[in-house]
Amino acid sequence: MVGTISAAVVEAGEVTGGVDTHADTHTAAALDHLGRVLGQASFPTTRVGYCDLLVWLRGHGTLVAVGIEGTGSYGAGLARYLRGEGVRLVEVDRPDRRARRRQGKSDPVDAVAAARAVQAGTATGTPKSRDAVVESIRAIRVARTGAIKARTAAINALRQTIITAPAELREQLAGLGSSALVVACARLRPTGDLTDPVQGVKTALRRLAKRHQDLSEEIADADRELEALIAATAPHLVERMGVGPEVAGQLLITAGDNPDRLTSEAAFAALCGTSPLPASSGRTDRHRLNRGGDRAANSALYTVVMVRMRYHQPTRDYVERRTQQGLTKREIIRCLKRYVVRELLPLIREALDQSRSATAG
Repeated sequence: MVGTISAAVVEAGEVTGGVDTHADTHTAAALDHLGRVLGQASFPTTRVGYCDLLVWLRGHGTLVAVGIEGTGSYGAGLARYLRGEGVRLVEVDRPDRRARRRQGKSDPVDAVAAARAVQAGTATGTPKSRDAVVESIRAIRVARTGAIKARTAAINALRQTIITAPAELREQLAGLGSSALVVACARLRPTGDLTDPVQGVKTALRRLAKRHQDLSEEIADADRELEALIAATAPHLVERMGVGPEVAGQLLITAGDNPDRLTSEAAFAALCGTSPLPASSGRTDRHRLNRGGDRAANSALYTVVMVRMRYHQPTRDYVERRTQQGLTKREIIRCLKRYVVRELLPLIREALDQSRSATAG
């Protein structure tokens, strides 16, 4: 531990902590109830370091809350430990650029800023617990997303290699769709003479095709695992029109394993970027789409809305009625996203509550 303790520590009162997180060390700051800095210290990102950080904060007085930057990345381990010790946690966003230009940038400065954001009430979010089934869904989806990107890169590299391949290979593989092209390239049998460009290109094409096939198999395995997890966790959610495993998985991840962090339906709508924002001026009274929030969740809601606008008759009737009232398609989609949030949030909460109860039991 490396740190300083100021002379302001006169008596044990209420203390607010702030932590700036990094890969190898976390920098903590302790503030009294008047916002005075009681001390600053750095701790390693280990279980012993987490314990020392908590002991250090509590050594300044009664710890009321800790604000942490990066609870979804470098601070995830610390947040999990502190939550297990019964500490009230608050998720803190990075200071805006204007504040950083004015105050400077260092780990102690950011730690103090995190604690002051908690005291001022500008930071109020509760971090995700990441300790139940949703964390498993999130981890598998991360691996699946990476595999999809790698598979796309493989087929793109395959096509680019064919463009510059010798004429006999280009003619042999011309006109094939993606699936047939992968199969054909996987069946190529190059000889061992790699000094021949034809054999060298065949070797490259075969390896790219095999990579594409392996990644497709990995993605299929992840899809089966996710379908099983989501069906067991939120069966009523995937029964709703337009909600498949992909959409359900993303909405569960956005809500987190502790849905009690969502204080209201409006809070979840804001988190998904579907809360209406005023865009009025002069005699024009209107609202616009919210471009903030979790864009992946917003995309999931958009998918639900698009499916319902095409196949769900009550939604089609609503779109027609609102169009006659003068709303644009973008405004109607915003309204529908909000309705979808209102419909799905109780199902998400119910599923996560039951999941936690089963885990606790």
